[in-house]
Amino acid sequence: MTSTLYSDRRARLAAQLGRDGITVIPTAPEHGRNRDSDFLYRHDSYFFYLTGFVEPNAFLVLTGEGASTLFCAAKDLEREIWDGYRLGPEAAPAALGVDQAFAIGELDSRLPKLLENRSVVWYPFATHKGLESRIDGWLSSVRARVRYGALCPEEQRDLCGPLDEMRLVKDAHEQDVMRRAAQISARAHIRAMQLSARMLREGKDVREYHLDAELLHEFRLGGSQYPAYGSIVAAGANACVLHYRADAAPVRDGELVLIDAGCELDGYASDITRTFPANGKFSGPQRVLYDLVLASQQAAVDVTKAGARFTDPHDATLRVLSQGMLDVGLLDANKVGNVDDVIEKRAYFPFYMHRTGHWLGMDVHDCGSYVEPSQVGEVSERKDPLSNELIKNRPSRILQPGMVLTIEPGIYVRPGEGVPEQFHNIGIRIEDDAIVTATGCELISRGVPVDGDEIEALMR
Repeated sequence: MTSTLYSDRRARLAAQLGRDGITVIPTAPEHGRNRDSDFLYRHDSYFFYLTGFVEPNAFLVLTGEGASTLFCAAKDLEREIWDGYRLGPEAAPAALGVDQAFAIGELDSRLPKLLENRSVVWYPFATHKGLESRIDGWLSSVRARVRYGALCPEEQRDLCGPLDEMRLVKDAHEQDVMRRAAQISARAHIRAMQLSARMLREGKDVREYHLDAELLHEFRLGGSQYPAYGSIVAAGANACVLHYRADAAPVRDGELVLIDAGCELDGYASDITRTFPANGKFSGPQRVLYDLVLASQQAAVDVTKAGARFTDPHDATLRVLSQGMLDVGLLDANKVGNVDDVIEKRAYFPFYMHRTGHWLGMDVHDCGSYVEPSQVGEVSERKDPLSNELIKNRPSRILQPGMVLTIEPGIYVRPGEGVPEQFHNIGIRIEDDAIVTATGCELISRGVPVDGDEIEALMR
């Protein structure tokens, strides 16, 4: 794609900086893994959103008038033999659409001049270790010139606010990339499901890492650069550990497997969870709880649309799950009351302890306020029934077309007093990625089925 997309974003941001404003945005640093090896490099999301540039060791400077300056690694043929091609400052303006570019080695000498006579300097607060100190150093150099008539910025402001609002609503390009990422991830989940059943039918020893390998293979086969997060492949009781990582635990006939995994494609994450019977056939108790979670997800999907609140899907999920817990005997109505009592007292919490969704985008837990900006001053207080903590509530975000969120209810049953034995150690989560539309939502991750019968047919 052309650089016009990123130029337009920079222009939109520049209009929010004020006429004498300026912003400084670094990309992510490289991180050493051990000895002479680095972790696989991943750019900073804010920086990439404004430049499309994926090399490390770079800064973007943007003024309120819209002038853009990139600092990047200089061309160095010897280093490029070892580390790969560099764009270089000479080629950057034509390739990226920035107004000018310099070698990163000139950053400290040029930044004070760029900051001089500006009123406000913007940068992302608390996201880049050491950035605040570097800006202090550049401003000190500006102050040293005040006797010559230079003006030093008197205000520092957090760039995350305006950028988060821009990133929260995805444009057509972003939505297209996220659809493709979700399609790749859906195929990966299908491969893992089918391998599990096939290996068990063949009498082979199946481990969580076997299924993890299928995910990684399909991610890369589809053109994804890497997983969007550490994949969760949890067999049996491990599914009751929310952030369990794929390990060497056996995948046993008769147990469920929970896989929460998604690839990152061209800077955008996907995030899918499926729970399936390792051998391809649900047992009776497994299917009862599975269908309950699926019904709760459908209730959330039904209320996800423009004009609804971000909390509406969670509230819809809670009502279905809470009633279901009463119906199947996970909760005793004689002790906890009816469904309204369960929700008010949070009696469901031992079996469902997380929210039903989060923003999704460049980051798997993407940026963006969950509070409606127009109502941020409306505060109410309530006491949490479990912790007795006093919680301040503000009106939840009103959904708009182009926002992308996950819908991921679950149920996790650890053995305990009064917990029906047939449900012990069953952990289930079903998660899809939803693009909000004017009339509802588009589930972009349904390339892998969620219906129990369809999952069994797929695994046969």
